[in-house]
Amino acid sequence: MPQEVKFLSAEQFLLTTLVVKLAVVAILSTMLVRFRWFRRILLTEKRDWPERLVFAAGLGVPLTAGMVARLLLNYNAADLMLAGPFLAGLIAGPYAGAIVGGLVGCPALIAGEFVALPFAVGCGFAGGGLREVCPKETIWLFSPLFFTGLPRQAWRMLRRLQVEWHVILLAGPVALELLRQAFGHRFGVEHLFYLAPTGPWMYFFVILATVLSVAIPIKIWNTARVEHRLQEQEKLLLAAKVEALASQIHPHFLFNTLASISSLIRSQPETARTLIVKLSGLLRRLLRSHEHFVTLREELEAIDEYLDIESVRFGPKLRIEKEVSPDSLDLIVPSMILQPLVENSIKHGLARKVGEGRLVIRGARRGGSALIEVEDNGLGITEDRLDQAMLGGIGLRNVNERLRVIYGANYSVRLRSVPGEGTCASLEIPELVVPDRITA
Repeated sequence: MPQEVKFLSAEQFLLTTLVVKLAVVAILSTMLVRFRWFRRILLTEKRDWPERLVFAAGLGVPLTAGMVARLLLNYNAADLMLAGPFLAGLIAGPYAGAIVGGLVGCPALIAGEFVALPFAVGCGFAGGGLREVCPKETIWLFSPLFFTGLPRQAWRMLRRLQVEWHVILLAGPVALELLRQAFGHRFGVEHLFYLAPTGPWMYFFVILATVLSVAIPIKIWNTARVEHRLQEQEKLLLAAKVEALASQIHPHFLFNTLASISSLIRSQPETARTLIVKLSGLLRRLLRSHEHFVTLREELEAIDEYLDIESVRFGPKLRIEKEVSPDSLDLIVPSMILQPLVENSIKHGLARKVGEGRLVIRGARRGGSALIEVEDNGLGITEDRLDQAMLGGIGLRNVNERLRVIYGANYSVRLRSVPGEGTCASLEIPELVVPDRITA
């Protein structure tokens, strides 16, 4: 025997429509917040007219499409004639709300629902009016879980005779839904569409769905705002850490260089004078530069200025070589990341070496990473002193900390050394090539 077809009752059909309506609201809100331009508009409370128009268009166009779907396909869940304009007014002001109301109400007006357009525009102005008098951050705290604190807020409002804005915000969509029900009864569903309840409980669910249609987008958008602000705070914190670490390098470098110059003042005054002139030029460049990231080419140019000073100091005893592949010169590296490595090689590896000292700087791409090495043929370090060398000195410790802060805990300087043969300091960072200057 064929199975009997069962149809939904009026109450079941209405509840299903309300649930689908909330799903449509959540999906639309989530889709909109994924657009960068929409998120940017949400982040500020003082919006100029172009931003308000963009917001109104971004929200109004899909709401208008939902209205058309209801008129042509009888898809009642897509009709957000009340919640959409009210929400636009609440977020972007009365005129944005009125524009969205006009966009939503026009298709209904063309279909013969002559009350729809003024009602939708009125909802936009109502939301905008609340925005004008309500603290802006209170709007963003309007949550789908409003009912958890509602009794306490209502009691506080009655007992202290002071305004509780959460109660006022809740009263807005409730009053508009009741007004739509009254207009619908008065003019008929053919002149103003509304979901007609079949009993007291259905009235409650219809009103609850209207409130949630406003609260759900606010919750989704506010979550996006909070996440963006946290990301911005993390960026600012990272920039502050990098700035603090970079500032440690300059005094350390300056102290060591001045100590070298002071040792030459009596024995080689002309050499000391030349070093001071070169040092002043290098310091001027450092003071002019406020960037935390530079290309490897620029970093090598800065190292050349420092090596000029050391070359004058050591003379032909110091030989410098560079083995840098041309395709790595545009790689982005932290500023002043090489100078401590070069300084350590000269100070601890080559300064006390008898005979010619050789310093090699290498740079290359390897497997999606930038590999940079500073190698010398100096005195070397015994294996039991490698860890002490990494933790004891300011330069290497600073470089390690900067790498960890910028790239993560897996990035650090690696030391390889053979006593009597030399030391190699290498670092591997993610490969990044950017034509424009990057700041932290």
